[in-house]
Amino acid sequence: MDRRKFLQQVALWSAGIIVMPPVFRITPDLFAGIISSPKLVVAEGKNYTTLVVKALEPFGGIAAFVKQGDKVVVKPNIGWDRNPAQAANTHPLIVSSLCSLALDAGASEVKVFDRTCNEERRSYNNSGILSALEKIKDKRLNCTYIDRRKFVPIQIDNGRSLKEWEFYKDALEADCYINVPIAKHHSLAGLTLGLKNIMGVIGGMRGIIHQDMGQNLADLNTVITPNLTVIDATRILLRNGPSGGRLKDVKVMDTVIVTADPVAADAYATTLFDMKPDAIDSTKAAYKMGMGEMDPAKMDIIRL
Repeated sequence: MDRRKFLQQVALWSAGIIVMPPVFRITPDLFAGIISSPKLVVAEGKNYTTLVVKALEPFGGIAAFVKQGDKVVVKPNIGWDRNPAQAANTHPLIVSSLCSLALDAGASEVKVFDRTCNEERRSYNNSGILSALEKIKDKRLNCTYIDRRKFVPIQIDNGRSLKEWEFYKDALEADCYINVPIAKHHSLAGLTLGLKNIMGVIGGMRGIIHQDMGQNLADLNTVITPNLTVIDATRILLRNGPSGGRLKDVKVMDTVIVTADPVAADAYATTLFDMKPDAIDSTKAAYKMGMGEMDPAKMDIIRL
């Protein structure tokens, strides 16, 4: 898929110049760069800012992903009106650390957003993410609410389950998309990890996605595939997800999982819940589409 031509279609549709939705085509070599090097870092430590830096070092640091002048999206979970200790949203220090690193690498802009489930202002504030980012005094950093006018319908050519869906324009246009989900239980999906975090950048009636969820999530992730996935397992939600609320359902692990392979990220994170790597339907569906590695024995796992 020629990304430049695709983004030209997105821009023309957004400007009202063309009527037909932009077409995204899944090609056999779309994920070649991902599966060629399934390196995965599992890092543990209590200083979360330092933890992110150390976890990125085996890749060559954030500069391996963020280039000078890049438009960067850092996409956490901010979906719920919960505080950091309740483990429903990504930890604010993980998010702010990644944003600071991206800015230091020369990003022209860094955007943070999520289509929340609870009221957006309460979710952004009580998650601690908004206040953490406000401490970074840099005009290139923006933590914004979703603007529903910016969803673009995309035809997913060769999608196995979904043929068309709305995607957030800012996410589509990112030069570097960093996926930063929290690892937690989900009452319908079993777990919500990296692949399911795509739900925060799609429009439409998201409840429909829960029918044949595994393949739907895989199809959606072909359109927006993260350059980098950082799974926040500093504390994980073991039960009553995705919103949680009870501290007794939370397990503190002080861990992050970092990889360029979105399938490997979810497969390994699943083992933190004493489940097999292939226990989640979206992981299996994405693996079958060639989006990454599911077998930990075939991953280059580095533990810090």
